[in-house]
Amino acid sequence: MTVRIILIGPPGAGKGTQAMSIREKHPIVHISTGDILRENVRAGTALGQTAKKFMEAGQLVADSLIIAMMRARLSEEDAGRGFILDGFPRNVSQADELDLLLDEMSLRLDAVVLLEISDDVVVQRLTSRRVCASCGAIYNVLSHPTKAEGVCDSCSGRVIQRADDHESVIRNRLSVYHKETAPLVEYYEKKNLLHRINADGEPDSVLKFLESLEASGK
Repeated sequence: MTVRIILIGPPGAGKGTQAMSIREKHPIVHISTGDILRENVRAGTALGQTAKKFMEAGQLVADSLIIAMMRARLSEEDAGRGFILDGFPRNVSQADELDLLLDEMSLRLDAVVLLEISDDVVVQRLTSRRVCASCGAIYNVLSHPTKAEGVCDSCSGRVIQRADDHESVIRNRLSVYHKETAPLVEYYEKKNLLHRINADGEPDSVLKFLESLEASGK
């Protein structure tokens, strides 16, 4: 299966989990702007230093930075086997830029999947999330705690709460999402690409949808 899809949804909707489920069965690259930005922040690159100020305040990083980054990433060899875009495009302007980029590369989108979830559930999920500062393993104090408090099960590194997982920052991120990202729903509905999936459903619900799409020949 070779597919090119976009996952849309607020932070905490489970886009990364759904992408992981797909990648376990198919060699499709998961391109997450959040992961790429955090890698740059950890490495202290010029992009990372600029992005850090936005991320820690719960604000979206400037379009020009994101678009330049995505152009380079989609040009890499592994993206030719298909891709899952997670966190991009985040607004209609970026969607227009993506359309132009895909046209240049003679590629087309197969589907845009909207993961629907309430703000309160997002806040509960993200304020409970913890991350290993060493290896990046993700835990949740409610549903998936570490065996020893504050210690990573995988590498014994220190498990922390990220700065952008505090409630005030999350609420701000959600406000920004509804204002700038939600209009993408109408944008892709008009293109007949949008499909809605309950984000409280199974972790492989997007995979099942894509396989049904492939089976139907669409």
